[in-house]
Amino acid sequence: MKAPVLTALCLAATAALRAAETKPMPRADVVEVPSISPGLCVANLFQSHMVLQRDKPLRIWGWAAPGEEVAVSFAGQAARATAAADRAWELTLQPVPANASPQVMTVQGKQSTLTLEDILVGDVWVLGGQSNMEFPLGNVDDGELEIVSANFPRIRLLTLPQGKGFASVRSFERLHEWSAWFSRHFRKGDWDPCTPETVREFSAIGYIFGRRIHMASGIPIGLKNASIGGTTVETWTPEDVLRKVDGAETRAVLKEWDDKIAVFDPKADLEARARSHEDRIGRMKAKGEAIPPTLQPPTDLRPGPAEDQNRPGRCYAGVIGPLRGLAAAGAVWHQGFNNCFNGTAGARMYHQVFGKMIGAWRETFGDPKMEFCIISLCTAGEPQTRENFLAPMHDAGSYIREAQYRTFLDLRAAGDRNVGFVSSFDLRKSWYHPQIKIPAGERAATWALATRYGILKGRDAENLWLPPTIDKVEIAGGEMRLSMSTEVKTRDDSEGRLVGFAIAGNDRRFHPADADWLSTGGKDGRNREEKDRKVLVLKSRFVPEPVHYRYAWARNPMGNIVGAQRVSLPAQRSDDWPLEETPLQSAAPPGTPDDAARRAATARNRQALELGDLERRVLEAEATIEDLRPALEKARRATGETNPTRGTP
Repeated sequence: MKAPVLTALCLAATAALRAAETKPMPRADVVEVPSISPGLCVANLFQSHMVLQRDKPLRIWGWAAPGEEVAVSFAGQAARATAAADRAWELTLQPVPANASPQVMTVQGKQSTLTLEDILVGDVWVLGGQSNMEFPLGNVDDGELEIVSANFPRIRLLTLPQGKGFASVRSFERLHEWSAWFSRHFRKGDWDPCTPETVREFSAIGYIFGRRIHMASGIPIGLKNASIGGTTVETWTPEDVLRKVDGAETRAVLKEWDDKIAVFDPKADLEARARSHEDRIGRMKAKGEAIPPTLQPPTDLRPGPAEDQNRPGRCYAGVIGPLRGLAAAGAVWHQGFNNCFNGTAGARMYHQVFGKMIGAWRETFGDPKMEFCIISLCTAGEPQTRENFLAPMHDAGSYIREAQYRTFLDLRAAGDRNVGFVSSFDLRKSWYHPQIKIPAGERAATWALATRYGILKGRDAENLWLPPTIDKVEIAGGEMRLSMSTEVKTRDDSEGRLVGFAIAGNDRRFHPADADWLSTGGKDGRNREEKDRKVLVLKSRFVPEPVHYRYAWARNPMGNIVGAQRVSLPAQRSDDWPLEETPLQSAAPPGTPDDAARRAATARNRQALELGDLERRVLEAEATIEDLRPALEKARRATGETNPTRGTP
């Protein structure tokens, strides 16, 4: 077996993997397929049971003996190519319409013929991101119901291995890949028809997305899961693209990685690990503990940061790069957790990179207008409440969501109508792997069915997925008025409180906003106050002169505002205040390392926000007492009650 690839599902797992020094034993019952087989072969992307993309040129590639002529036949077509000196060959077949009937592809060389069977033609979707996209169907809420009903022979599933990073070729291995998180192997690199057995470990969001599309369209669907836990946006972006990004924060990240790679010494690393091993053995002996025979001194030279899965460009090179030339319908992206650790600079880098990543993926799959759906960062941590409102606002996750939403708005403003956006912050769980995945997949499917497929139709079809926007902000009389692109309401359709907005003055001190629709001054047929539901009014007794708002601004935020078709208002803000300078703006002493300055700013600002919550709650309680005191006195007079502490003798 090749050196197994380690997959992390969260930051803690990533750290554990980097510290791991042992490797799993090979499985004796597994026959693995190398990236490039000897003799005539095709890239492992092309297999029996696969789905090929309809209505786009079909590029097929593989390897043979130098100078060998290769003929490929499929769907009534035939084409030929000659293998080059490096054994590589490639050819292109004309576009083929969708076809749910199994077909056969033959690849014929001088002395051998390959036969690929049960091939369908439909739409191929690539699923990208990290562990919340990777999260398997068997682990989500209501997943077992989905599994037992997952008999869809015209949906085909492929989970891609991590590959070899910058050493990858235009293929991938078919293998059982080791996961230190689960301490077991996972089968990667094989196309499978969708059954209860094959879908259990597949991406939950990806499967639900594909299932809905297939059920509505009847078209065969191929799902390629290219997500890897614990990864960042920059590792999924080609390195040459990153080097061209015009942004100080991106340049700083690249320099940091260049420096780490340059100074890493494999021999010094081995010596340090050997000393650590000896120290451990010494401590065990001093305690009289038995030394297990498996605890051996390290002998391997590790590649270090050069092969770290989050080295900029590495996952693109190892996972997406081998797919170059593949035709696809589109991609669905769900990621962000591992970009939440570098504060404002990290969020700025994300915004600088993300649009370029989308463009690079589109170029890789040969379609500059390829469909691309963004599912924003999911929740983590305890839910924000009215009582604990301000402290959760100090979180880089909100800035990452903003970067994702701004990228969507940037592309839309440039005329891109093939990009979609889906919020997931309202699918609230305290864990960083919230198990509420089925609605997220269905929201992405709604976007696809209303746009690419045109199945969800009608005058309001776009608003079935398109988030409402804030088109205009006016400030007057201590209030902020937000003009919306569409009527908005609460998610439960009640006339109750609109929650999730905060407002601040120039002091950068946010407070929960009292939000309501704009009163028009009239009455409806039930003698209720008429309101303009396209205009929101924000105010707070604690912010007499508001200048900015934020909405759903926490990792697990409050926020119940939706458009007319129940699409969530995305997390957003009107200010540009850095995380580290809200509300306090004191600068770190010269020479302070960035990490230390960020940690100090975080501690300082969280203390200020916690104090702000307490102060506001005291003032609200005092105001409530004063508001209720006249009614209390009136009730006492009416009942003749004179004892202010009822029940006390």
